[in-house]
Amino acid sequence: MTNAFDEPAGIAPRGTVIVAAGRGETIDAYQRFGKRIAADGYKVRLLPDVVPDLESSFAAAEKLLVDDGLPGPRVIVGSDTGALFALALARRAAPGLDAVVVAGIPLPEAPGVDLIGWEGELEARTGCPAHRGVLAAGAVTPGALFSAQIPTELIGEPGDVTIPTLGLHGADDPISPLASARPAYPGRLVGIAGGRHDILNDVTHRTAAATIILFLERLRLGASLPVIATEVSA
Repeated sequence: MTNAFDEPAGIAPRGTVIVAAGRGETIDAYQRFGKRIAADGYKVRLLPDVVPDLESSFAAAEKLLVDDGLPGPRVIVGSDTGALFALALARRAAPGLDAVVVAGIPLPEAPGVDLIGWEGELEARTGCPAHRGVLAAGAVTPGALFSAQIPTELIGEPGDVTIPTLGLHGADDPISPLASARPAYPGRLVGIAGGRHDILNDVTHRTAAATIILFLERLRLGASLPVIATEVSA
């Protein structure tokens, strides 16, 4: 598996997306997502689970953000604790960081799902058979959603994030219910109907990717995120 995807040959790159995985996840879990975002002209770089060595993960992300070979705008996309990691980078005012996309922000304590077993965890993560197969093949450590603690360094106030932010969350996420997670999101939040915890890789992964691409295209025009598509009445 690769940790880097580039724009198609023959076109100029439109920006850089750095993906931060969640608890227990390897870069294998984001191969499909990385290819999809790169196909729209963005360079994509993948980081595995940031929790085991948080300072090294911060250093790796910050190095990518100032890499002259990676074009702006530069955006961190994070899922689960990767989302908290993205917000922490924003609060640290990491040089080169232009925006964050956060998905499936976790709660400090999962509501009664710590004894559901591996099959139950797969069910809670995603309804996508292809993604379940990837997870079952080793792209995630079973039980990590419930055994890996959320580092206190990743906890902060949403109001402290001042750069452009997009949130995505599954409306049917049993790990982190949408209503409970909502206060943790700064800025705009898009609820994905029927979506579960791994919202970037659920059955609605095309909708999630399209929402992110629209955000990235607006960001290219400026931090004010000007509207680029409007519905015209008949």
